[in-house]
Amino acid sequence: MCGIVGLHLRTPDLYPRLGELLTGMLCEMGDRGSDSAGVAVYGDPSWSPPGRGCVSLADLGTGVLEDATQVAAAVGAELGGDVDGVAVGVSFVLSADVDSEVLLAAVRAAYPQAIIAGFGSDIAVLKGVGHPRALTDGWGLAGAQGWQGVGHTRMATESAVTPAGCHPYAVGPGQCMVHNGSFANHATIRRELRAEGVVFDSENDTEVGARFIAKQLAEGRDIESALKELCATFDGFYTLLVSNRDSFAVVRDAIACKPAVIAETADWVAMGSEYRALAGLPGVESAKIWEPEPEVVYAWQR
Repeated sequence: MCGIVGLHLRTPDLYPRLGELLTGMLCEMGDRGSDSAGVAVYGDPSWSPPGRGCVSLADLGTGVLEDATQVAAAVGAELGGDVDGVAVGVSFVLSADVDSEVLLAAVRAAYPQAIIAGFGSDIAVLKGVGHPRALTDGWGLAGAQGWQGVGHTRMATESAVTPAGCHPYAVGPGQCMVHNGSFANHATIRRELRAEGVVFDSENDTEVGARFIAKQLAEGRDIESALKELCATFDGFYTLLVSNRDSFAVVRDAIACKPAVIAETADWVAMGSEYRALAGLPGVESAKIWEPEPEVVYAWQR
């Protein structure tokens, strides 16, 4: 049992409240999973400055404490250019005036064992071990702003409770996936993806789904067709929320036994594992509210 939440804002008047609203949603799901949590925030200018490539690190993998200035300098030396860094709790978000994948290569050269939480334009990904309330307080999430956020609270069932096993899985440029449920045939699909050159960071079944979707998108599919292909390929019970900087999509498996609720107003679209995650959103009393149908892809564009 895990909890997933997502919020896609349609009106700029609400952008300054994204972090506040997302914090309430995520913490409301804390009793669905309190061993780890994570968020992806799209559009916060202090974490992911506009027009810059960004990389989020959940763990440096060195066992040595470093501050954001040291990390940025080490990556800048590999990049051969200026890199800015900000510490967010125990995580780091780096940015530079280069494509995010160029910055990612420099990060991997400077810190080969680092756990990359995410990369892309306008995205910061934060995740860690602990209760979501403690983590969101440490990140200062309530003060974040932007147009879209995705979150997850985890109760681990099939892989270790480590930063690498936390959601979201943001393995493609600007892409993010969170998952409640389990994939029964993930080991087979992992072997197939590895045979095609895909590299994994964890043993988590969710990462298999995230990398499958990232591969579909890299090959030219849109998010709706990528999710339909996932439904045709993966066995199991699941609710998925997948996003990039311009879209937000939800799908459930053919039996739809994992809970999910979607609410929509003129100002926002939101989803949560349970309605109580949505109950504090402004104007929810007049929202259209429904449970997503099995294997129907619900998607919204910015």
